[in-house]
Amino acid sequence: MGNLGATELIIIAVVIILLFGAKKMPDMARSLGRSMRIIKAETKGMRQDGEEEPAAPVQASATPAPSAAPTPAPAQLPEAKQQSDVEKMQKQIDELQAQLKNSQAAPQAEQKNLS
Repeated sequence: MGNLGATELIIIAVVIILLFGAKKMPDMARSLGRSMRIIKAETKGMRQDGEEEPAAPVQASATPAPSAAPTPAPAQLPEAKQQSDVEKMQKQIDELQAQLKNSQAAPQAEQKNLS
């Protein structure tokens, strides 16, 4: 495939024009150009992100607590710490789901009592 001459390229161009039509070709070229610009910008951004470390982590709350220590990113935590954090979050999710079921069951129980 590396030995494409002028005649092969012309044949390929004619086949593409016949398949897609002359009206669609400018739109396709335009969308291809946009895609290439997006890819170029994203790869440039990825290279810059890899070279530079963020100066300061962005705080989620508007007023951070002065004594609170910043939590390290998940990639920096040891495996056991990550696992325990996941278990704590799963427990919180389970508790919230139980509370939701109880709050939904309470109005239904009241309706049965009223009937």
